[in-house]
Amino acid sequence: MKFKEMPYERVDLKEKKVQFEALMKEFANAKSGEAQFEVHKKYYKISGEIDTMITIAKIRHDIDTADDFYEAEQNYYDEIEPEIIEMNVMYARQMYESPYRSYLEEKIGTVAFKNIELHIKSFDKKLIPLKQKENMLTTAYDKLIASAEIDWEGETLNLSLLRKYLTHKDREVRQKAYAKYSAFFEANGEELDSIYDQLVKNRTKQAKELGYDNFVELGYYRVMRNCYGKDMVENFRKQVKEYFVPFAEKLHEQRKKRLGIEKLSCKDENVYFANGNPDPIGTPEEIMNRAQSMYGELSKETKEFFDFMSDHELFDVLGRKKKRAGGYMTYLPDYGSPFIFANFNGTSGDINVITHECGHAFQGYLSGKDPIKEHADITMETAEIHSMSMEFFTEPWMDKFFGDRTEDYLSMHLEEAATFIPYGCMVDEFQHIVYENPEMTPLERHNAWKQLEKEYRPHLDYTGFPYFEKGGFWQKQPHIYDDPFYYIDYCIAQICAFQFKIRMDENYQEAWNSYLKLCTLSASDFFTNMLKEVGLDSPFDDGCVKKIVEKLETSYIDLS
Repeated sequence: MKFKEMPYERVDLKEKKVQFEALMKEFANAKSGEAQFEVHKKYYKISGEIDTMITIAKIRHDIDTADDFYEAEQNYYDEIEPEIIEMNVMYARQMYESPYRSYLEEKIGTVAFKNIELHIKSFDKKLIPLKQKENMLTTAYDKLIASAEIDWEGETLNLSLLRKYLTHKDREVRQKAYAKYSAFFEANGEELDSIYDQLVKNRTKQAKELGYDNFVELGYYRVMRNCYGKDMVENFRKQVKEYFVPFAEKLHEQRKKRLGIEKLSCKDENVYFANGNPDPIGTPEEIMNRAQSMYGELSKETKEFFDFMSDHELFDVLGRKKKRAGGYMTYLPDYGSPFIFANFNGTSGDINVITHECGHAFQGYLSGKDPIKEHADITMETAEIHSMSMEFFTEPWMDKFFGDRTEDYLSMHLEEAATFIPYGCMVDEFQHIVYENPEMTPLERHNAWKQLEKEYRPHLDYTGFPYFEKGGFWQKQPHIYDDPFYYIDYCIAQICAFQFKIRMDENYQEAWNSYLKLCTLSASDFFTNMLKEVGLDSPFDDGCVKKIVEKLETSYIDLS
């Protein structure tokens, strides 16, 4: 069924509570593990119906944040989501404490039961009012960012559509665009500070209610850190500071020479060539047609996937006013359908999106065929390997999109991927500082960001853009507001994606087979175990980051 034809009906919370109560009673009365598993299949159906309706409403709200009907639906789900979580946790606890747990664990896996444990540790009924408020605050942030109306030579642009001018080949155009970009955040700075301050205090209170010292431990449970913890993440960031930051700074120095400028300003941050970044050729429709051709040639599995997505119109990728910023992949359980949301703006980012989000969606399409639904509950660092590696696996087809600037795109993409890692680690360390010190003032948070910029991105100069100069750049990053502690997953995954990149340049088919295996493993095993199974080194292991930097320096980057 095409997305536009999918019927929507608001989830009736009272009705679902009755269904859950009946389900739990039937589960409790089951006299064997086999019988309980049959009841569990009914849980798949009920939870799938709920998730599908909530997801349809979210997508349609994000497509047009000014749509009154779906804004009301989003507000409704912000309010009832904690109660839905409560129902799921109550049912999960019943499974966790089942006398037939060993049989159930054999059916759905040890990872699923570890995740149940984390869900139990991260939720209690008394958190419902706080979580309702948290949802309202994140929705307020998303709506504020989407509300940007920036006058550009008589045309009104949002932040996504302004991006093509932020990366324009003319430095004066970039200066003008960046001034308008910065001005939006300065004009809304007080509200952005207020929203985040409330979020930090809200999440800290949730943690205290559950008996934790601060939100960090609760935050890790919420993002399903089921096989590694804070110390391992800290050690990873330490390796990045030691090896990847110097490497990234060499790349920035090389880029500075290529641009012919004396000092890199923030307005130069995403610009790689003096004649401008390579832009994709053709209309959005032509890009999507070429993408279908590309995935048709890559493998029989990707052909089946992309044809399914196209036939069912499971893309909304055009940038529009009032559309939520950013891009994502989500999943509609009742239809076995991934959905890709994005904001094309005429830059190379359009191609990054269609490869990155298709990496997510491809894995979602494969895992959707697995009858054990828990296997689809992948942790985010695993999910981001699927997407970031797909960006590299599609490189042989980039000439379809960039023509005679294909080599420029490939080198730019590699540099972007490498220089992102310090930024992503900086976002993560910032969040640790904030949530370990929840009484910080907004000014202290801005100062903390400024200090981290010196450690992770010393090349960068914000002179002339006062709001960013004082440490406000982080407020453009939705993950900091919406998904605390998620961002490091991109960095962990990028290290793994680089390993696939190195392997595919040596033996493409062998690397693809390994990647396909990782996608099909889904969440059937723990992240660190799956890496070993497909032949990847763990980013947490000492020496892993150093080895990748050495490979990149000698094999792929000209640092002469």
